[in-house]
Amino acid sequence: MPDVRLSSPQGRWILLTTVLGSTMALLDSTVVNVALPRIGRDLGASLTALQWTVNAYMVTLAGLILLGGSLGDHYGRRKIFVLGVVWFAAASLLCGMAPSPGILIAARALQGIGGALLTPGSLALIQASFHPDDRGRAVGLWSGFGGIGAAVGPFLGGWLVAGPGWRWVFLLNVPLALLCVPVALRHVPESSGGGGERARFDILGATLGALALALLTYALIEAREGSLAVALSAAAGLAAAVAFVRVERHRPDPMLPPDIFASRQFTAVNLVTLCVYAAFGGFFFLTALQLQVVAGYSPLAAGTALLPTTALMLLFSARSGALADRTGPRLPLTVGPLLCAAAMLLMLRVGKGADYLTDVLPAMLVMGAGMVTLVAPLTATVLASVDTARAGLASGINNAAARAASLIAVAALPLLARMGPEAYRSASAFDAAFDRAMPLCAVTLLLGSVLAFALVRRPAPDCRHPECRTHGSVTAPPLEGRGR
Repeated sequence: MPDVRLSSPQGRWILLTTVLGSTMALLDSTVVNVALPRIGRDLGASLTALQWTVNAYMVTLAGLILLGGSLGDHYGRRKIFVLGVVWFAAASLLCGMAPSPGILIAARALQGIGGALLTPGSLALIQASFHPDDRGRAVGLWSGFGGIGAAVGPFLGGWLVAGPGWRWVFLLNVPLALLCVPVALRHVPESSGGGGERARFDILGATLGALALALLTYALIEAREGSLAVALSAAAGLAAAVAFVRVERHRPDPMLPPDIFASRQFTAVNLVTLCVYAAFGGFFFLTALQLQVVAGYSPLAAGTALLPTTALMLLFSARSGALADRTGPRLPLTVGPLLCAAAMLLMLRVGKGADYLTDVLPAMLVMGAGMVTLVAPLTATVLASVDTARAGLASGINNAAARAASLIAVAALPLLARMGPEAYRSASAFDAAFDRAMPLCAVTLLLGSVLAFALVRRPAPDCRHPECRTHGSVTAPPLEGRGR
């Protein structure tokens, strides 16, 4: 049984290590959007290249995150976590030195692999290391500090872009890794879930899943060209998706066990997740551009403008989770998406010369209220819909679903909004496309609300394992640690 106490020096070092590791991934997911206009200008990148700058990372992260958790369980959580941190930092260094859009996109894909290795391990290390009596408090501190990192991410990104330059958005990860790795090796005990050399991993399933996401993303981003390559990519992506389902149905040790979807509640909440995080992904990708390209905000001002949303999540998500325990998940999962949809419609007021207090802030506050209402109950309901022994798997699936939904939205939304490859260079063209995109995001959230109202009925039972309720991540639900 793990016996490290939170009050001990080793306990504090373990907490610092996991916070540093998760902060690297959280910061990267929140600061890059703010840097996109400067990246495009400095590298001469089209909107398509900017989409890939976001999506190359998401393809590998979403496709491999479940495999990353399994590798840690079998080969050692500290070992895989440290490997992920080093990999992530090396890829970040390559991103920061990239001389062209193509190299930046390739480096971002490598970064996603590192993220898939370190992200599941950070919370799993806490669960595997701390005494049961301290585990809940340690998780709360971890998620709280991670929430602070997510909250300051857009502000920090804006400051870096406006000051030393957008490359430091990526280079910042290197000193964090140089601090994290030696602390992990010296103070964090190794742990695993067993299996050792005899463990089998669903490499084929992970490859097919990532390949399907990559091909379908390519087809959506390049669809405006209408070429044979686009049609072939779409067909190949669908074929890879079908093959992925067949492999998972017939493998004895699948990465994504089909029987977990026998829980109607689990399936329903993941459908809601797909809808809401597709809308969130499209919203935050386009809003960072709208504030700079159309409203004329500096990178620092644009990053600061996004702070209220994550700040509200950090301050009130725990209370929202407690309220959902009393009311059941159906009400918050129905109301939360509606509030977020209203925020996206309020963003239609943000145009050229938009005033922050009267035009931007109301939308951000409503968006934050909606996410506060929604995210913690969504996570709790996912965990409560399966056996406790499968909580880590269920959380990983839900996290991957959210990232995949965001990935597809960033690929598809500019196409649906008729946003040309050079649209972000023209304030009027981008503003018109943004005004077409926000109602599409709102409709997607409305669908999520309807699904929650129709399908999520059973109140979430009491969970005996710690939940990540205090956080500020807007890119995906928090991950629950895997088995101890």
